[in-house]
Amino acid sequence: MKIAFHGADRGVTGSCHLVECAGTRLLVDCGLYQGGREIEEENAAPFGFDPTSIDLLLLTHGHLDHCGRIPLLGKRGFGGEVVATAATREVARLVMLDSAHLQEEEAAHRRRRAERKHRDASVEPLYGTIDALESCDQFGRTASYDTPIDLAPGVRATFFDAGHILGSANVLLELEEGGERRRVLFSGDLGSAGRPILRDPTPPPAVDVVVMETTYGDRDHKPLEPSVAELYEAIGETFRRGGNVIIPTFALERAQELLFYLREGMESGRVPEGTPAFLDSPMAISATRIFEKHPECYDAETRELFRNGRDPFDFPGLRLTRQAAESMAINQISAGAIIMAGSGMCTGGRVRHHLLRHLDRRQSSVIFVGFAARGTLAREIIDGAQTVSIHGEKIPVRAKVHTINGFSAHADRTELHAWHERAAPATTYLVHGDEEPMRQFGQSLAGTKVVMPKLHEAFDL
Repeated sequence: MKIAFHGADRGVTGSCHLVECAGTRLLVDCGLYQGGREIEEENAAPFGFDPTSIDLLLLTHGHLDHCGRIPLLGKRGFGGEVVATAATREVARLVMLDSAHLQEEEAAHRRRRAERKHRDASVEPLYGTIDALESCDQFGRTASYDTPIDLAPGVRATFFDAGHILGSANVLLELEEGGERRRVLFSGDLGSAGRPILRDPTPPPAVDVVVMETTYGDRDHKPLEPSVAELYEAIGETFRRGGNVIIPTFALERAQELLFYLREGMESGRVPEGTPAFLDSPMAISATRIFEKHPECYDAETRELFRNGRDPFDFPGLRLTRQAAESMAINQISAGAIIMAGSGMCTGGRVRHHLLRHLDRRQSSVIFVGFAARGTLAREIIDGAQTVSIHGEKIPVRAKVHTINGFSAHADRTELHAWHERAAPATTYLVHGDEEPMRQFGQSLAGTKVVMPKLHEAFDL
């Protein structure tokens, strides 16, 4: 029995872990690296294993940094089965197809630029739409929470609700080979308790080994209620200054959570009723429709809203803008609007042209409500850059910048500790975190051997 680490090792994105047991080789996640220019090289680099040798892929959830290299894996020869929850299957399809479209668009843009400069124009996307569609066809058995699946001789998996995004899961592997048994638990990304929409994370079982995310291993989040109040106040201040509110928005979970709280804010009078609010992200619009189809993932409050015929993600003044022309028309509104647009890290998507329009306006605000990886435009702005580059233009940052950390879909330090204590592993592998927070979290753990794997490092289980 062996485990090897091929992504999110002393970094936050690109999750990919390889387990070998009794002749079966399986991956847990195969995500895209996200961040600066050098990240493109990491995505295109060899996986660190032969894709044709992989029998199974277990997907913890549908975020890009966990599923975004599955089409590339298939393109390079993976012919095995992908196992995930029903909601994750739908979310991952949406995310992979969107990623493929962006890969194709970026490759076409580079080809045109190379041709204009009379340079080599043989630029190919990392993968394309056909690759993504073929990956969708590889999704096989559907995992139900708390129900073991016998995947192969000596390999059993159980998915537990991680409470992170729709369909997200921790994955327990029960492994047996040569008379030896190991219980290995992959945290995936852990959510927080007491959040709206989704159920709280399921407490983990006791195991031998944990592979654990550490995104916020060095800090606790601000409580949710003050964070919601801060959002409402930032919106009010911006409107009083005569500007618009720009919220870079992750399409999965964060967009739906914002819609939930904007509806509540209008119903309580803390946000002006009928305020024009734009969900300017085709992907977030589609993701919201997927949310509405999976009540098995909801908490009691959200189920009750639907039971009473109320859509928690809809309110007067909300406009869903799928078409590019509709998105461009938003720029005609100079004040009094809330614009939620992808992507959350500002690495692409429609939010960039809204930032181009509003970053240099002192009247407007940019509100960040999610994690921003190093090397991203969002991180530059959050870290106080005076000037940023968008679409080749240098833009001064004059808008008011708010960072509201309480909305994070990740567990914080205290919640990570409680989860780890419940699992009580003899060995803990720390992944999916910047190196210093990861190190701090590891030093705070007791009663376990802590390992911070390097890329492509392998260990005996």
